[in-house]
Amino acid sequence: MTFRLHNFFRSSTSVRLRAALNLKGLGYDYIPYALRKGETRTLAYRTLNPAGLVPALERADGEVMTQSLAIMEWLDETHPEPPLLPVDPDGRARVRALALMIACEIHPLNNLRVLNYLGETFGADEGALKTWFTHWVRITFDALETTLARDAATGRFCHGNTPGLADICLYAQVLNNRRFDIDMQDWPTIAAIFGELDALPAFSDAAPHNQPDAA
Repeated sequence: MTFRLHNFFRSSTSVRLRAALNLKGLGYDYIPYALRKGETRTLAYRTLNPAGLVPALERADGEVMTQSLAIMEWLDETHPEPPLLPVDPDGRARVRALALMIACEIHPLNNLRVLNYLGETFGADEGALKTWFTHWVRITFDALETTLARDAATGRFCHGNTPGLADICLYAQVLNNRRFDIDMQDWPTIAAIFGELDALPAFSDAAPHNQPDAA
């Protein structure tokens, strides 16, 4: 099955889904949108995804799926190899918790529409936006680093030696951090896992600078 992936090259949620599709070996047509130009706020795109957000995954049967974590779990259920989640309930809960630390505690506060709102409504300049972004990353990355470093379940990757759902979220977030020059020296475990992931073509090929609409 070939999918149509509606996405933006620099969107961390789009990076997640590209990495997941690559890991699964699933082909997709790359449909780019320029968020700063409002291309996801058009009537045509809102007909596809009423939230006006990326990514959206359009299937061959015409169904459109939204929300990266929901799509990745669907991919794991419909294309189970290689798995993004462990087989055991405890492992699945751990991986979901690690992924949600990033997806629910960092991303909603630091995505483009929040940063735009801070600038447009409160006059936040680039320095203030960097302070805001870095604050929310640091709070969660401090906790994530401790969680990963002290747990024997952590291996080369977030959970053992096979990349999965948590790694996808971690990889996309570290790449996003680079927009604000966030130094990784305080999080050596996270940095080591990122290095392992970045050496895998499934992940590096999903990175923003490798996309056809990269500016």
